[in-house]
Amino acid sequence: MKLYTYFRSSAAYRVRIALNLKGLPYEAVPVHLLRGGGEQLQDAYRNINPSGLVPSFQDDWITLSQSMAIIEYLEETHPQPALLPQDAAGRARVRELAQVIACDIHPLNNLRVLGYLVKHHGLDEQGKKEWYRHWIIEGFRSLEAHLARDPGAGPFCHGDHPTIADCFLVPQVFNAQRFDIDVAAYPNICRINSLCIELPAFKSAHPSQQPDTE
Repeated sequence: MKLYTYFRSSAAYRVRIALNLKGLPYEAVPVHLLRGGGEQLQDAYRNINPSGLVPSFQDDWITLSQSMAIIEYLEETHPQPALLPQDAAGRARVRELAQVIACDIHPLNNLRVLGYLVKHHGLDEQGKKEWYRHWIIEGFRSLEAHLARDPGAGPFCHGDHPTIADCFLVPQVFNAQRFDIDVAAYPNICRINSLCIELPAFKSAHPSQQPDTE
């Protein structure tokens, strides 16, 4: 297995957590998102992932380039330990929580979106930071409410062990903290994150532990 990754990419971070939770060895191939205008935009990498984004994942004959698709592939090909509940309602709930992050928060704060706002709409660094913080705060309000009302909530996002939802939550909290957002304002998010980051699978996936950390 090969994972094309960038230490601070939250999408790559999600996949690293999932691989670690399942105990799957992989080769990490760093792709620097800033150096030389972005290595992800160069032809050599676009031949792997035409979208020019990280992560990309290769296993035997398959190449995948969306974090949810990668993690669900891992779940189907290596079902233990499970990252989705056994019941249909539980699986849907976990996917819902993950997609609040993957669909409602992350795309608005993606590097290419921020770059477009700077280049074409004249946002300065302060404006960029305010944009980033606004959408995380909006998303965390929603996510906190979802977690508070989930009848299946346990110590983790859903139940008694980490699921795909936790793989998505921890990297987004990392991003929030980078932009000085007080996650203590979201007690369920804060509690779950504090529990997860003490687990070895999450610790070794942390950006500070990656070979390309700067």
